[in-house]
Amino acid sequence: MTKLVEWLFGVSVVVAAWALVSFDLLDLSLPQTYREVAWPMPLYLLVSFGCYSLATVGYRVATFNDCDEAAKELQGQIKEAKEDLRKKGLKM
Repeated sequence: MTKLVEWLFGVSVVVAAWALVSFDLLDLSLPQTYREVAWPMPLYLLVSFGCYSLATVGYRVATFNDCDEAAKELQGQIKEAKEDLRKKGLKM
């Protein structure tokens, strides 16, 4: 089972549970407060997901590894390219 199918299955279960509680499709006779809490739940989940995503991106940026060897290698390649272009007559 692919990750997409897993996520779609999970989302469909949550949506089905939300619809059952919000619209009382099975005549469960739930108290009105349950429906009042369940109605804005998709918005709460969306905001929570956005906060989690922002925190994850911020953490990954803060803990990003520096690659000193790769930076030195790239600087060397840039110098080499500039020298090659100067030999071919390009002025920088």
